[in-house]
Amino acid sequence: MTAHQLIALTVLICVVAALIWGKLRSDVVALAGAAVLLATRTIRPVEVQGAFASPAILALASLFVIAYAMELSGLLGLIIRQAIKLCARLGALGLWIVIVLSAAASAFLNNTPIVVLAGPVVRDVAESMGLSPKRFLIPLSYATIMGGACTLIGTSTNLLVNDMARNGGQPGFGMFEATPVALIVAAAGGIYLFLFGGRLLGGAASEEAPEPLPAKAAQAAGDDPSLVPVNRDFRPFEAFASLGVFVLVVFVAAVGVAPIAAAAFAGAVLLVLMRVISIDDAYKGLRPDILLLIAGMVVVGLSLEVTGLASLATNALVEWVKVLGPGLALILLYGATLLLTEILSNAAVAVLLTPVAIALAESLGVSPRPFLVGIMMAASAAFATPFGYQTNVLVFQLGRYSYMDFVKIGVPLNLLTWAVGAAAIPLFFPF
Repeated sequence: MTAHQLIALTVLICVVAALIWGKLRSDVVALAGAAVLLATRTIRPVEVQGAFASPAILALASLFVIAYAMELSGLLGLIIRQAIKLCARLGALGLWIVIVLSAAASAFLNNTPIVVLAGPVVRDVAESMGLSPKRFLIPLSYATIMGGACTLIGTSTNLLVNDMARNGGQPGFGMFEATPVALIVAAAGGIYLFLFGGRLLGGAASEEAPEPLPAKAAQAAGDDPSLVPVNRDFRPFEAFASLGVFVLVVFVAAVGVAPIAAAAFAGAVLLVLMRVISIDDAYKGLRPDILLLIAGMVVVGLSLEVTGLASLATNALVEWVKVLGPGLALILLYGATLLLTEILSNAAVAVLLTPVAIALAESLGVSPRPFLVGIMMAASAAFATPFGYQTNVLVFQLGRYSYMDFVKIGVPLNLLTWAVGAAAIPLFFPF
C-alpha cells in the first residue's frame, strides 16, 4: 500500500470509530477527517471543493429551505391537525391512516419535522382513546423512513447515491425511478407493522399526566429549537405559495426540464424574492449540521477512490463473490449496507459503499443500477436501534421506549425488507 492509501485507510477507520463511539458530533468528525486528508495532500483542494459544491448538497440545502417555508406558513401543522381529526371518528384505524399519510408526505419532505409535529399528537390521541402510544410511535418513525426512500428527493441518501453515481460515470436517477421498488418494500414493511406492531409493542396506556404539546415536542427534539413545532398561525398566501413552488420544483425535475439541484435552488430563491420566507429564516432552515456531515463524508469517500483503496477492496471482494453470481452479490451488498447503517449515518454508508457497488458491478460485467438501488433502499433502513436515524431518537424519547423495543420490532423488519428488496430490485433493474 502507498503512503496515501495508508493515510486514507487510517482516516476512514478513525472516522468510523468516532461515529460508532458517538461522543463527538458527527459533522465535526467528518470535517476533521476531510481536513486531515487535505492537509496530508491525500486528496486535492479541487476535489474537496467539488464535494462541498456537489449537486446533492445544493439540492438538499434548497429543499430544506422550501420545506421550512411550508412549516413556517403553518401548512404542515394544519395538515397534521386535519389528519388527526380522523382519529376521533375512526379510533385506532385513524391513527394508522395518519401514519400512512405521514409516510406519503415523507416521500417529498424531510421526515424529521413531520415526526416532530405528528408524534406528540399521535401520542395524545392514543392516550385519549385508552390505547398505548407505544403501538404507534415506532411505526410512525419507521413509516416515514420507508416513505422517504420512495423518491429521489425523499431522503438525503438517494440524492447522495445519485450524485456519487454520476461522479462515477453512471447516468443519474429520475425522480421516481426507484419508486416501484421502494413502494413494494414500504408496503411489505407497513403490513408487518400493522399486523404485528401492536402485538410487539402493545401494553397499557401511560397513566402519567399528559404534557403540553410544545413541551413534548421540545423533549423529543432534544431541546433543539430548530425542531420544535411552535403552534404557528396558518398564513394562506405563504402556505399556498410555498406549496406551489415545491410542486413546481418536483414537476420540473420529474420531466427532466432541469436537474433537481437547479430546480430546487431556483425555487428557494423565488420564495425569498416573493417574501414568503425571510432570508434570516431561510438560513435557519438550512440544517448545516446535515449538509456539513454529508460534505465531509463525501471527501472521505472520495479519498478511497482517488488513492485506489476502493479498487483494491473491490478486487478482493470480486474474487470471493464472482462465483456466486450478481444476484447473491446484491443480497450480500444489501445486507452489509443494512448492518452498517445501524452503526453509521446513512450519509456515511452511502458515500462509502456507492463506489464499491459501481466497481463491483463493473467487475462482474453487469449493470451497476441494481446495486445502487440496493444501497438507496438499505442505507435508510435503520430500524434495529433507536439511534440509527433521527426520527427513531425522537420517538424513543417521546414514547419512553426501551432499547430492546427497537430490537424486537426492528430486526424482523430489517430481515423482511432485506428479503423483499433483494427480490424486487432485479424485477425493475435487471442485471
